[in-house]
Amino acid sequence: MKAMRFTPPGYGGRRRDPEEVKRDGWQEQGLLAVFLDDQRLTWPERELVRQLGEKLNGKREERHG
Repeated sequence: MKAMRFTPPGYGGRRRDPEEVKRDGWQEQGLLAVFLDDQRLTWPERELVRQLGEKLNGKREERHG
């Protein structure tokens, strides 16, 4: 007897690349997700992202590794 294979909606299939998720979020919903240390950005752009993040979401916790 074969087991029935059923995948609920939202499970299985291809996992999207994080950059694809960010791009789709921007194009479809106007959401912007930016890695604070993204090397494609200049220092002033990264600083602007940091300041916007702090204004909208508060300061980040210091993490010591």
